[in-house]
Amino acid sequence: MEQALALHLSGHLHEAAHAYREALREAPDDAPVLSNYGGLLCSLGKFEEARAPLQRAVTIDPSFADGWCNLGNCFLKLQRYNDAIAAYRNCLRISPTDARALSNLGLALDYCGENALAQKFHQAAVRLDPDNVQTRMNNAVSLLSGGDYLNGFREYEWRWVPPESRNALMAQPQWTGKAVPGRTVLIHGDGGFGDMLQFVRFVPEVQRRCGRTIVRVKRDLLALLRRSFPDTLFVSEDEPVPAHDLQCPAMSLAYAVGATLETLPHAAGYLRADAGKVATWRERIALDAPPVAGQGRTPLRIGLVWAGAPHRDVPGVALADQRRSTDLASFAPLAEAVPDALVYSLQIGERAEQARTPPGGMRVIDHTALLRDFDDTAALVSALDVIVAVDTSTAHLAAGLGKPTLMLSRFDQCWRWLSRRADSPWYDTLRIYRQATPFDWSDPIRRVCADLQKLAAH
Repeated sequence: MEQALALHLSGHLHEAAHAYREALREAPDDAPVLSNYGGLLCSLGKFEEARAPLQRAVTIDPSFADGWCNLGNCFLKLQRYNDAIAAYRNCLRISPTDARALSNLGLALDYCGENALAQKFHQAAVRLDPDNVQTRMNNAVSLLSGGDYLNGFREYEWRWVPPESRNALMAQPQWTGKAVPGRTVLIHGDGGFGDMLQFVRFVPEVQRRCGRTIVRVKRDLLALLRRSFPDTLFVSEDEPVPAHDLQCPAMSLAYAVGATLETLPHAAGYLRADAGKVATWRERIALDAPPVAGQGRTPLRIGLVWAGAPHRDVPGVALADQRRSTDLASFAPLAEAVPDALVYSLQIGERAEQARTPPGGMRVIDHTALLRDFDDTAALVSALDVIVAVDTSTAHLAAGLGKPTLMLSRFDQCWRWLSRRADSPWYDTLRIYRQATPFDWSDPIRRVCADLQKLAAH
């Protein structure tokens, strides 16, 4: 047991797993070993495999608080939230001041949409363990899900406490929102494409308070953002870092400017597509189908995205992607609900090839080979009628353009879409369709189909 635990704590997970298995051959009813082994399997992403040893641990010793907490963590990752809540409650009956169990119970309640109740557990966890980064981040996510942006974005800055989370750009002092005329502020990305598209709306306010603002972005965003914010200097991440006095991660801008639900800027749209490219796309898609016979109108043109980027190199993000993504086959009901509609694939990456074999009755047109960057995608999106997407950068792009956007959201909805909300203060034209049950897309797709039918009827 000692050798396995030492290997586990030193990060040698595969060696530790072997050592735990050896220990269990000698003592198969050792609850702490079973619990540690299950916890290690969770660390390796083997959640289903971890469930059996964890359940065995608490069956052997029902008074083992750590075993119940580890089992709750396993159920949390499996999206078995009611089971996770029960396991954490069992832990807390034995050990009422276990900050980890309190925090994770709050997280499970947040995922179920019980934000007000969740906050009580997060607050208790923070009081007991105020310097624990994960506890503070769980609290941040809960506050943001509940719409308390002033406190939530302040707590969200705890993500920068671990030294490994900070990049070289953060060696410079961080801009905290104060007016600094005559100083240069560098804004840089600290998330994916969607995060930059969502938070770039705060750049005009930064410029109002600062002498000079430079925004460093991925090359695929350059053309679109330069047009959308013509008074701002945008540079590519491929270029040398420009001289600057202060820096600010893009997702820290909301905290710096003191954003609240009521003061979020540009909800009506702030991105601008290239008018010439939009005209070209309209000409091209006009050839894809003539007006509906006898009705003198064109069919509804739907842009569709069914999966996000897998991000397998970042385990936590990869797990979230598995929950937010689906397959084109899930959208088979569209063919019956809006049979005259034209579906345009906006899908890129591994699952893009599914557009070649759409569900029966669905016509999918794929022009993605012509899309080189977000500027091209913005032009195509602008030429379509409505965008249907899972929670990806394309949803931010479309809603940021002011295009009607129907977004399918996983059951454990991302904090940025708020708890139990179907609309968004970030985007006036975005409507959210959350899963009613984990892993089950049938209900949100049914509701999307009903709303597409209404759009097609107009």
